[in-house]
Amino acid sequence: MDNHNLFAALRAAFPADLDATAVETVGGEHAGLRYSWRDLDRASAMLANLLDSLQLPAGSRIAVQVDKSVEALMLYLATLRAGHVFLPLNTAYQAGEIEYFVGNAEPAVVVCSKANFGWVSKIAFKAGTRHVFTLDEDRSGTLLDRAAHHSDVHTPALRQADDLAVIIYTSGTTGRSKGAMLSHGNMLSNAQVLRQYWGWRPDDVLIHALPIFHVHGLFVAIHGALINGSPMLWLNRFDPRATVALFPRATVFMGVPTLYVRMLAEPGLTKQQAAHMRLFISGSAPLLIETFDEWKQRTGQTILERYGMSETVMITSNPYPADPRFGGQDERRGGTVGFVLPGVELRVVDDAGAPMPVDEIGGIQVRGPNVFKGYWRMPEKTAEEFTADGFFKTGDVGRIDARGYVSIVGRSKDLIISGGYNVYPAEIEGCINEMAGVAESAVVGVPHPDFGEVGVAVVIAKPGASLDANQILAALKARLANFKIPKRCVVVPELPRNTMGKVQKNLLRDQYKASFA
Repeated sequence: MDNHNLFAALRAAFPADLDATAVETVGGEHAGLRYSWRDLDRASAMLANLLDSLQLPAGSRIAVQVDKSVEALMLYLATLRAGHVFLPLNTAYQAGEIEYFVGNAEPAVVVCSKANFGWVSKIAFKAGTRHVFTLDEDRSGTLLDRAAHHSDVHTPALRQADDLAVIIYTSGTTGRSKGAMLSHGNMLSNAQVLRQYWGWRPDDVLIHALPIFHVHGLFVAIHGALINGSPMLWLNRFDPRATVALFPRATVFMGVPTLYVRMLAEPGLTKQQAAHMRLFISGSAPLLIETFDEWKQRTGQTILERYGMSETVMITSNPYPADPRFGGQDERRGGTVGFVLPGVELRVVDDAGAPMPVDEIGGIQVRGPNVFKGYWRMPEKTAEEFTADGFFKTGDVGRIDARGYVSIVGRSKDLIISGGYNVYPAEIEGCINEMAGVAESAVVGVPHPDFGEVGVAVVIAKPGASLDANQILAALKARLANFKIPKRCVVVPELPRNTMGKVQKNLLRDQYKASFA
């Protein structure tokens, strides 16, 4: 019987020389640690044997809220290996949020940092969790202490492609988090497609600077390196100077737009410094065209922007190096997320579900082996989010041009209906962001007694620049139809963001909802 356990596929891709370096830690007080492929294999076996020794029910959830470390990566691999379900939790979550996740997922095991053990264990035990371990980034904690007594040989649990491997709670920028259920097959299919599409090579080295409680850092980056047998240069925390310094030793970097902005502030970022790199990938939040252009000018390299979700892993990508379906003449285009990945279907539809013409804006729906099984313990919500023919309604709004390039215009929840007209915030934000002195903007809809809903533009200035809110609105009037113009503009020092750099528009809507009361 074939074993479709994702760990088995990742382990099969390890290089023949198991004593070669798989992960090297960089930056901070724990820099310079080297982990071989054999270390990853042995340590994940010991941790998997520890989980086996607890005699957990099949498919138990293992909830993990710890600082980033290579040991936390090993725990993820061990959870897959033992056939259980990994549940990564953002390190920023507080007691109320952890209480919700633990209550909702009912994990059999919770792993947290030593500093949080007091309050996390109280929540976990109250919810019926039997085992709570600690793990810190300095390689200490009860998890490793207990695992040290177990064998370093382990046979991966037999799993089918459709068996649950991970529950990822959505980032919750628009309301209560939902647990997206991803199978072994969902993640393996995506890793294999991306390996080919992004041209992974035998000599590739990945700089890993992202958190590992999120799809981008945990699945796209780690699966990408492991399925290719490629070593990682590992930063527990992103440091722009240290990251730029690593470019001559690496070939691939994945980041959110904020990381690129911070690296652009480093004088050491030059074409010569980036010459050894072959691929810079951006995702998880929209990349400003200004950042895209400035990066190209400074480094001579074009950022590859792609599009994915917790529920689908990756859906689209700009080409690398070129997509043969279009005669190999494609370029990476700023402001787009590229083409639909092989094996994935994407369509843009109107409110009634009818296909939209080329370049017309509508709701994005996707179907394919990468699309999740549904929301944990939310059968009604799951049914709502899928069409009769099996497409997942992403909640994103976008369009496809004649060449097949997909552009994301925003979230359907962000759509503003003002006086009966549809207003897409991303279009207005694009205009504002091009104005002199503007660093970034966010447009949200708020209640209005006359129009039902109107836009409020919240803008941050570049360092040293002075912005006038009225002048911003006046400049917009020269470029956009009157019904699209926000009725108010405010200049603020910063925008509220979640840990992946996405602007939390729900907080802005709440903050400005009484503007026209």
